[in-house]
Amino acid sequence: MMKLKTAIASVALAGSIAAVSAPAMARDTVNVVGSSTVYPFATVVAERFGRNTNFPTPKLESTGSGGGLKLFCAGIGTQHPDITNASRRMKKSEFELCQSNGVKEITEVKIGADGIVIANSKDAEKLDLSLKQVFLALAKEVPDPKGGDKLVANPYQKWSDIDSSLPNLEISVMGPPPTSGTRDAFVEIAMEGGCKTFDFIKAMEKKDMKSVCHSMREDGPFVEAGENDNLIVQRLAQDKDTLGIFGYSFLMENSSQIQAATIGGVEPTPETIADEDYPVARSLFFYIKNAHVGVVPGIKEYAEEFTTEGAWGDNGYLVDVGLIPNPRNTRMEVAKNVRNLKPMTGNEL
Repeated sequence: MMKLKTAIASVALAGSIAAVSAPAMARDTVNVVGSSTVYPFATVVAERFGRNTNFPTPKLESTGSGGGLKLFCAGIGTQHPDITNASRRMKKSEFELCQSNGVKEITEVKIGADGIVIANSKDAEKLDLSLKQVFLALAKEVPDPKGGDKLVANPYQKWSDIDSSLPNLEISVMGPPPTSGTRDAFVEIAMEGGCKTFDFIKAMEKKDMKSVCHSMREDGPFVEAGENDNLIVQRLAQDKDTLGIFGYSFLMENSSQIQAATIGGVEPTPETIADEDYPVARSLFFYIKNAHVGVVPGIKEYAEEFTTEGAWGDNGYLVDVGLIPNPRNTRMEVAKNVRNLKPMTGNEL
């Protein structure tokens, strides 16, 4: 893990130097924004790329998936980023925003998989949670505990209020903000999965159902912790009564201090995430602005390094920092798309 921390420090330094020395209207350094979950993987690739080629080390900024896509789609020109990382797939609305701002040709790169974990200190009791329990703990509104098809403001203050088999502890969960792809994926997979166990919510119009399922409580038990997942990890190590939501790679980095809850009895592991047996698994991406290739040097070469077997393969160096590889046939197809800079059509979304 020291390698990863050294790589992040190296990229941060290179980014700050590039920001000072690059001319105002042009630059020779690849500019990458986006997901905090993808950031550690992109950092390791960038550090190796800068060390092993004649290109400068790319400048990386962790803005969250939504924030990165907003910056990426704002336009063409060296004042805009070249690549954005995302811990969930680009939305149709984001693709349309790109198109409307002249960002016409975009290559999608699916880099692998990750699981979203709910973790706590190793000094605390290890939890086994269902998606239904997660929804009841964290949703803004929940079905009335007294019965009937009615929603009420979330009354649950302790885990044992939800289920007597759970600890008699205050619900205290730190998680990502709305700009985060981890937050998007968490509400779409975990919260919605638990929400749909209630038939009357599942029967709602799609828009109404999503409003109920995706709204996180704002009365204290859930705390938005910003885009820095390391801060959540530090808090969990200090407070054994608090849980945190973040990507599997951060669990792997800090496995000496924290542990993950099982979800529906399934432990998050590379195998259960790759097979999608783990209930909160998701794919990771980055997006290339094709119009910048050939203008800012190194964009395609960086993307090609990321998609080599030595990087993202079953025994690649990214596996050492927690990436769960795509199946080989998927890797081959995506790598070909990168070589050819195959543009998205929007129909994929």
